[in-house]
Amino acid sequence: MTKSVHKDRFVSLAQEAVEEWVRFNRVKASPEPLPLELHEKAGAFVCLKKHGELRGCIGTIAATQEHLGNEIIRNAIHAAVEDPRFEPVTADELDDLVYMVDVLGAAERIESFDQLDPKTYGVIVESGYKRGLLLPDLEGVDTVEAQVSIAMRKAGITSADPVALSRFQVIRHD
Repeated sequence: MTKSVHKDRFVSLAQEAVEEWVRFNRVKASPEPLPLELHEKAGAFVCLKKHGELRGCIGTIAATQEHLGNEIIRNAIHAAVEDPRFEPVTADELDDLVYMVDVLGAAERIESFDQLDPKTYGVIVESGYKRGLLLPDLEGVDTVEAQVSIAMRKAGITSADPVALSRFQVIRHD
């Protein structure tokens, strides 16, 4: 697989973090000096694909780190080795991984499905202490109903449970 020489800074940071952890069991240090676009605080998801198939995806709805650089580093490592759906990434797989980083905008409560568009907005579905999230513009998720249903299933929320909906936008780096 040929990888681009000119990668997005966010994607490069995620890849470097995964490779540092998988090869040397070390957390990558934040870039110094920290680029301006990594100074902000925001939630971020890092997704890994191998041969077009999801290999790991972990993220945060809101910032948990002091800046976006560390948010990406932390979530990239977690996507590679702590996604419960997959075995940890091995060094043999590193050359086959493709990275995507989504930086989340602020979530806003909505009242109805009419305020959603699965290509534009991600969705957060909440019922009591259960919360499920689905990113926007995912392959195979073409309807609001499918998007909400998947987010509910991820959270263990049934159709009989009362739900609150929120939407958010992302800036996607791939």
